[in-house]
Amino acid sequence: MSKSMYAYVRDAWKRPDDSPVSALQWERMQVWRREGSVVRCDHPTRIDRARSLGYKAKQGIIVVRVTVRRGGRRRSRYVRARRTARMGVNRITAGKSIQRIAEERASRRHPNMEVLNSYWVGQDGRQKWYEVILVDGHHPCVKSDRNLSWIGDPVHRGRAERGKTSAGRKGRGMMSRGRGTEKTRPSIRSHANQGK
Repeated sequence: MSKSMYAYVRDAWKRPDDSPVSALQWERMQVWRREGSVVRCDHPTRIDRARSLGYKAKQGIIVVRVTVRRGGRRRSRYVRARRTARMGVNRITAGKSIQRIAEERASRRHPNMEVLNSYWVGQDGRQKWYEVILVDGHHPCVKSDRNLSWIGDPVHRGRAERGKTSAGRKGRGMMSRGRGTEKTRPSIRSHANQGK
């Protein structure tokens, strides 16, 4: 059975450094570094990933590319006497993932739209790039779409800020951690003790 075009794109993005994607990325990032932090795209960079996350090429749906810094939190060095190990400067990580921060920045830039999902498109030594899919829930094309009309409901306002996207749910411990494992929240202890 022959593979679809999306399957070939998916295979190329599984190992971007070992496929023709690496040459494309090298050229793209030279342009991306000069752009702003939130840039609207004409079409998704990874069409297979965007389609699997709910993207459709129709009015009311846009894709924006967001750049976020890499690494842990930059904490200032403690000014009083401390051993280096006790300074609390190294290995400090934020409570939110970088992908969630990218989604929130896109949501703030487009307040009339809701974040549907996001995916990784590249990184260098200093920053990461994510493409965020945004949907206008009040657009007639979206309202008439049976797969996307739910996003116009008022209960879905502020999905990115409330951690309701896939990246947000993963950071909140609402996704299962692998095959055969249970989710960690709302309470890992009560969840473990239910059978007792």
